[in-house]
Amino acid sequence: MTLPIIGITIGDPGGVGPEVTVKALVLSALTSDAEFVIFGSDLVLQREIQNLNSADVFPADKIKLYEIPYPGNSIPQGAPFRENGKASFTYFEEAVSQAREGSIHALVTAPISKYSWQLAGITNLPGHTEYLSRFYSQSIMFFWSEKLKVALFSHHISLKEAVDRIKKQPLENFFKHLYKNIERLCPGIYSYVVAGLNPHAGEDGLMGEEEKHIITPAVKNLQKEGMPITGPFPPDVVFRQALGTKDRIVIALYHDQGLIPFKLLAFETGVNLTLGLPFVRTSPDHGTAFDIAGKGIADHRSMVEAIKLAIEFTHKK
Repeated sequence: MTLPIIGITIGDPGGVGPEVTVKALVLSALTSDAEFVIFGSDLVLQREIQNLNSADVFPADKIKLYEIPYPGNSIPQGAPFRENGKASFTYFEEAVSQAREGSIHALVTAPISKYSWQLAGITNLPGHTEYLSRFYSQSIMFFWSEKLKVALFSHHISLKEAVDRIKKQPLENFFKHLYKNIERLCPGIYSYVVAGLNPHAGEDGLMGEEEKHIITPAVKNLQKEGMPITGPFPPDVVFRQALGTKDRIVIALYHDQGLIPFKLLAFETGVNLTLGLPFVRTSPDHGTAFDIAGKGIADHRSMVEAIKLAIEFTHKK
């Protein structure tokens, strides 16, 4: 059997990305299911391997390093730095290029610092998903766990801009595209519940009219087309309705509406999944955790789940 080739970027060298990458590959039984290409600097990886202090090593036949030299002699940790921003962006840029060419079948990205990217002169890119959207305009940010699954209609924008984007046709297009992508991976399994924008989902116009005039008509149009979608429901109860149900996806209308309940419930094992790409892309659901970088205490379970999901969905694709 031909094993999928999973590319992994090690993220910001000053955060916990390199640590959770090394721990996931050394301490977890993942290499029997795939081959891996790490996009990073040997200088950074060797630091983490030495810090791990484990008798286990990378199996050389299953894990390759695509060496991208670090732009400096020492690696600062614990805060955003220009060199680290330049390095993490270069890792990611090269990995995306190889994924688009088909040299790797899936991409797992360790956390980056948006501020480090800014210091390195990489502006107007809040994160991985926005970079991918330059090539794939219908990319969807999705958060996956056993406990809860959440799709975000909008993500790294201000709350005011997120509210302004709630229009009937863009919502309908988003619902259709989400449904299409999930059906490709898991046909016939999932139904969808839409969170309202306002308290009590607007309470029939008493607390806001977006539900009445925009969200409900969009949901009804998709129901007519056969999509198993319902809502909008009050946002303070819709996540409880979906909690623990393996066949239900919540559609959140903006970043924090979806991410606060998701990270409360599944922070240690949740996965950030980008839909709408010709290849699978996943990431742990946490950030760089500068406050614990270099201490050897970072929890690598989310990284493990991100790699597992990348392998699983690559087989399905």
